[in-house]
Amino acid sequence: MTEFDKPMPEASALPYSRSRNLPPYRGIVAVDAKDFTGYPAIEHGVISGNVPQLLQMSFERADLGQVWQDRRFPNSTGDGYVFGFDPAWMPFLIHPWLNTLQEVLTEFNVHSVGAVRIRLRVSLNIGPLPDEGGEFDGNGTPRNDTHRLLDSRPVKAMLAASNESITHVAAILSDRCYQDVVAGGYTGRHPDHFIEVPATVEGKRFDQQAWLYVPAPSGNLYNRRILGDAVVDEQEGRDGREGRKADRPTEERRVSRTVVTQRGDGSNLNSGTVHGGQSVTNVRGDSISGFHGDYVRGNKDTVHGDKNEHHR
Repeated sequence: MTEFDKPMPEASALPYSRSRNLPPYRGIVAVDAKDFTGYPAIEHGVISGNVPQLLQMSFERADLGQVWQDRRFPNSTGDGYVFGFDPAWMPFLIHPWLNTLQEVLTEFNVHSVGAVRIRLRVSLNIGPLPDEGGEFDGNGTPRNDTHRLLDSRPVKAMLAASNESITHVAAILSDRCYQDVVAGGYTGRHPDHFIEVPATVEGKRFDQQAWLYVPAPSGNLYNRRILGDAVVDEQEGRDGREGRKADRPTEERRVSRTVVTQRGDGSNLNSGTVHGGQSVTNVRGDSISGFHGDYVRGNKDTVHGDKNEHHR
């Protein structure tokens, strides 16, 4: 059979046109190395090769080697890695795996002083994805959302604001993952270990509620205000001061107002429209806080609105 004799690919039915079986639910884990493009090109291959090795080591150390062996639709993303797994394992990925990954990366970075240091963002999600052993399995909305969460501003801000010698892992969970696993009480972490955030991605139409978890917090991570735009803006070279001002309580944002007392010793003081003539013989110009009054002699005609007075 020649290439021209091959049958056409099977056409998929249009959405909403007929009912069909729902794909199996899969847990999805994706990781990205922080500042990958900031390293010289010669080191990119080293990072790309080390990430899956570190992941494998962390799964095995957490007694989750079976998850790594049975991973579905695995794929390297250059600066990271992604694969699917049986969602029954999700409670164990949240704890103890994330903490174990933090430990493995700490050891790696301690021994790589002067060389490549790897800090990872981690995204966890659950959803229906095709998984029949095909080449293009694993593609679908849950997979796309997993990568969007990984690129979202809050999880990037977490690593940006933390101490690079202490915090090596920052994780973000989809709301479905959090509700099913954490709020449901199936994992070994209390809900208070997680922070709810609006996950948005620069330049993308994506806005979802998500949950942050940092196994080894440091620096300003205890201050929830770092989840705003200020940290990310500074990382991107923009001025984030306005965003920080907007986060201040109302009482702090109030501008103190100075009470101004107007005096017209020996003269007429006007603050509005004047009708008729006025005789002013004041020739005194006392100095008040560095400002000197004007000298005015003679009569002033009818004035409407602002008055422009000149020295004589």
